[in-house]
Amino acid sequence: MKLLAVTACTTGIAHTYMAAEAIEEVAKKKGYEVKVETRGSIGVENELTPEDIQSADAILIASDMAVPMERFMGKKLLYVPISDAIKDAEGLVEQAFKAPVYKGDKKDLVDEVAEIKEKKASERRGVYKHLLNGVSFMIPFVVAGGITIALSFIFGYNAFQNEGTLAYYLKAIGDAAFGLMVPILAGYIAYSIADRPGLAPGMVGGLIAVNLNAGFLGGLAAGFLAGYIVYAIKKYIKLPKTLQGIMPVLIIPVLSSLSVGLIMYYVIGIPVAALNTAMNNFLTGLSGANAVVLGLIIGLMMAVDMGGPINKAAYAFGTGTLAAGTGSAVMAAVMAAGMTPPLGLALATALFKNKFTAAESEAGKAAWILGASFITEGAIPFAAADPLRVIPSIMVGSAVTGALSMLFNCTLSVPHGGIFVLFAVGNIPGYLVSIIAGTIVTTLLIGMLKKPVVEK
Repeated sequence: MKLLAVTACTTGIAHTYMAAEAIEEVAKKKGYEVKVETRGSIGVENELTPEDIQSADAILIASDMAVPMERFMGKKLLYVPISDAIKDAEGLVEQAFKAPVYKGDKKDLVDEVAEIKEKKASERRGVYKHLLNGVSFMIPFVVAGGITIALSFIFGYNAFQNEGTLAYYLKAIGDAAFGLMVPILAGYIAYSIADRPGLAPGMVGGLIAVNLNAGFLGGLAAGFLAGYIVYAIKKYIKLPKTLQGIMPVLIIPVLSSLSVGLIMYYVIGIPVAALNTAMNNFLTGLSGANAVVLGLIIGLMMAVDMGGPINKAAYAFGTGTLAAGTGSAVMAAVMAAGMTPPLGLALATALFKNKFTAAESEAGKAAWILGASFITEGAIPFAAADPLRVIPSIMVGSAVTGALSMLFNCTLSVPHGGIFVLFAVGNIPGYLVSIIAGTIVTTLLIGMLKKPVVEK
């Protein structure tokens, strides 16, 4: 029996590959031939060929993103959210061989009741899905810009002011990458809503947001505005067949860019810029108990769903505070709190071996690296196996880390990297203490709450 699978998550970083690994392990264990196509942030890997598909007995798609479906016509096909593959890969592999044959209509994949539920769920996820699409395309620019600027500080905090030096050019490269952050965010939010025609007006609106000092919030407004304007133009403006060819190259880009630009300048831009400035001033002015409470909330959000919607919302908020290319206390709390869950579980598997299965103990070894690299999803296998005990434990640990990071006024000038970007952290000792404290709290709670495991 031959199983083919496709995995894709919204950011294309962790869930994509965790699901692929889970499916491969289960299929090989059962003696099936298996091949998994991953559609991650670096593109399509291990792509399924027409020959692969022709010889397959079943197709399993675990994805939160759009996947090309025409190639699977006439094959048994099961389509599920990617989180299902991480939680229950074994059950899905068996279901795939019993799935209905795909005939080109999504109704072939789900029954009528499931279709209604899916429609309602997709409506609830709509805005969030578009936001994540923009954030996923924005992250490489923020990472490149932030780390390059941080590298310039190695030569001295103000070394970049000396024109013609390496530090000067590093800062210039980082500023260029940061300058593209908001236009890319806005462009790909619009792209998610209206497909390719939304890209140009979205990026134009994003650049206007930068010029108006509306920042991250302005980019969000411009992206959604552009996307829905283009969607409306495509739906309501109909030209004769002889003129339809000019719609995508003339009518849509010109009309939508003008509309977005004028609305940004005359209506949205100035109020959003004022709101952006007020928010940044508020965050900068936080101290004492207020800062601790914000850090605690950030920590809870980072741990509650380990890479899910709430986690990504906190992460997007943190990256938004980096728009100026300076150190952010919020971003520091976000990354520290996101590292704690896998690190705490990794330590727990080492100290409380009788409370984990052999497979979980092996996963604990990988969790050290995942946690150190700021990949919160490393905690998912443990949470899926024992959610009532693991999730509260990691939430408390991350809350402690986030609160301490804000209390110690730690800052971070890059949005990712874990311990490998410590050079970009302000107050490194306080930052390490925050992470270690949260890790220990998580470990102790896991040790107290989990029951010993008896393996057959």
